[in-house]
Amino acid sequence: MSDHKPEEAFRVIDRRPFTAEGELRKEVVEQEEREAKREAAKVPATPSEAPKTAPAPPPAETPERIAAFENLVRMLGSNAAMVLGAYADPRTGQPMIDPEAARELIDMLDALHEKTKGNLSPEEDTLLLDLLGKLKMTYLEVNQAVAAEAAKAKAKARP
Repeated sequence: MSDHKPEEAFRVIDRRPFTAEGELRKEVVEQEEREAKREAAKVPATPSEAPKTAPAPPPAETPERIAAFENLVRMLGSNAAMVLGAYADPRTGQPMIDPEAARELIDMLDALHEKTKGNLSPEEDTLLLDLLGKLKMTYLEVNQAVAAEAAKAKAKARP
């Protein structure tokens, strides 16, 4: 008698979801159907049966916060606030007001928000939206004040 065990064969399983023709494999379709049925079984039949205290789970892949992005947003926001008169010019002590420069910086932040939509962490998105809202309101207030001053100076210049 020999102690010879039959050798176990090495098996290769193709787990690629597509065939050589580019179509979904039958096994993949069946697996997706089984998963969909399992998910449907987990969901309550009526909305009234749904737990009301459980918050919706966050998306599977929430983008992580990046400090450099937040610093960029804050830097642009600080520069916009500076030209909207939030800071005094160190040489003169007077607030610096340049509505055109402020508008450009606000437009940059708007473009940044548009181009990064869906790729920001919730904190980054909130930071950007809050900053944009505050800057836009300040911009409107400064523009109204500048227009009122210009009208006042024009009225004073007339004899």
